[in-house]
Amino acid sequence: MQVNKTNAMRMLDALKAGYVIHTYDHEDGQIHGSAVAERVGLPAEVVFKTLVSHSGPQPYVFVIPVAEELDLKKAAKAAGAKKIEMLPLKELLKWTGYVRGGCSPVGMKKLYPTFIHSSAEELQTIAVSAGRIGVQMELEPKLLAGVVSAVFTDLIKEQ
Repeated sequence: MQVNKTNAMRMLDALKAGYVIHTYDHEDGQIHGSAVAERVGLPAEVVFKTLVSHSGPQPYVFVIPVAEELDLKKAAKAAGAKKIEMLPLKELLKWTGYVRGGCSPVGMKKLYPTFIHSSAEELQTIAVSAGRIGVQMELEPKLLAGVVSAVFTDLIKEQ
């Protein structure tokens, strides 16, 4: 299937960074993480979601496994902020240039402080949104971290 390039893909192409595109059908509206993992044929542990939060006017980006939940206390500690809140959905496009379900950590309007859950370091590749609903890109975690100047750290709630 031919896929139109997104900002995220163009940015990786410009850096000559390797990635693999996975597409999935989203006509039924099922764009939550576990549905995406199943549709692209990858284990949920390697498919990561991009969450945007803020502390006052400062946005922060957190990339965590799709089946997990962001621990806001751990996120605030990682970001060096007193308190972090999720960015209201209606503000996502304004701040990132992306919509819910198609928010990539790569190619946002600005490079915001970005944190990737530490489990990614143990994986050969992870998949994140390529910047459009229905398109995921799979790449090496360290490559992703280098492109967005991310830090690996513990971010998820304990079960």
